Amino acid sequence: MKQKKSEGPRMVRFGARAAVLGACLCMAACAIRPTAPEPRHLTLASPSHADNDMLSRRYAGKLATNPNCVGDNLSPALAWTRVPAGTRSFAIVLDDQAGRAGLGVNHWTAYGIPASVGGLAEGEASAPSKVFVHGKNTGGAAAYLGPCPPQGNAPQHYVFTLIATKLAPDALPPGLSRTELMQALQGQTLGAASFVLRFSH
Repeated sequence: MKQKKSEGPRMVRFGARAAVLGACLCMAACAIRPTAPEPRHLTLASPSHADNDMLSRRYAGKLATNPNCVGDNLSPALAWTRVPAGTRSFAIVLDDQAGRAGLGVNHWTAYGIPASVGGLAEGEASAPSKVFVHGKNTGGAAAYLGPCPPQGNAPQHYVFTLIATKLAPDALPPGLSRTELMQALQGQTLGAASFVLRFSH
């Protein structure tokens, strides 16, 4: 009776070929896998915080007439890149859409920031400045006011929005409200970027 040949070597060769083919396919797939594209437009970030970070208490607002303002009113550092061509100045607004039980709160309005400026240092927005013009926040103050949410609320979102404009840094008068600023910027904007920080106490 004729003895049947062993299939061992053939199976080993087949397994080796399959392994090589699988490795090649994996390498090809990895080679064509798309990577996250680099941002091409205006970006806004904070050197000290990631987007959607929780703020510590010292960044909360400080206001004697509001018991919900429990911090030191320290503004976070901000930085921006990829400025649109033709930008002459920047404006910034800081809004809490959940503030005032959903009516919204503007915590800061600023503009007249020269195009040559690439950011603001920590605490810089909390004081008078030669770099930008303070507008009026919801409380009517020409100043920066940090988060002041009611105690016990879920973390609220504080949105910094940077707007690149065609306007010269000295084109607008001081003391504009957010609404007045947006009206003045009609047809004068070149791009925008936003950044979110959260706070609760």
